[in-house]
Amino acid sequence: MVPSTEYLHTVNDGGRHYIVCLLERKCVCGRFQVDELPCPHAWAVLKSKFLMPEEYCSNYYKPNSVVMTYDVPVYPLPDRNDWNIPAHVAEEVVLPPKWKRPPGRPKKKRDKPLSELLQPKNQHSCSICGQGGHNMRTCKNAPRSI
Repeated sequence: MVPSTEYLHTVNDGGRHYIVCLLERKCVCGRFQVDELPCPHAWAVLKSKFLMPEEYCSNYYKPNSVVMTYDVPVYPLPDRNDWNIPAHVAEEVVLPPKWKRPPGRPKKKRDKPLSELLQPKNQHSCSICGQGGHNMRTCKNAPRSI
């Protein structure tokens, strides 16, 4: 780990260099920003500077937030016979999809504009006589004059 400034550090990890900014909580690897937890590179910087890694974690990972997640009561459903289902919902029939998606990567099929559809197909012409429909190997015409 090589400090550049007070908050900016370069970490060498297996021959690759990673830049860690503690002020913005960013690392070049991207894990520090996405997970909002110190990545291994940021962890190395925090340990070398004797800083607490917990202070660089998102509040979502702290005990208060976890406890608040379970603060809202979840009530179990009553017995299925006691459910009050409206008639229009009970009568609706849900069918499976008509088509199954085929396995594998989807084929690339682009929508062609009308102008491209109306153009005639590209027809090759013979290099000897200049006419279309055949090539120079099958040409039986006289050579064209230049």
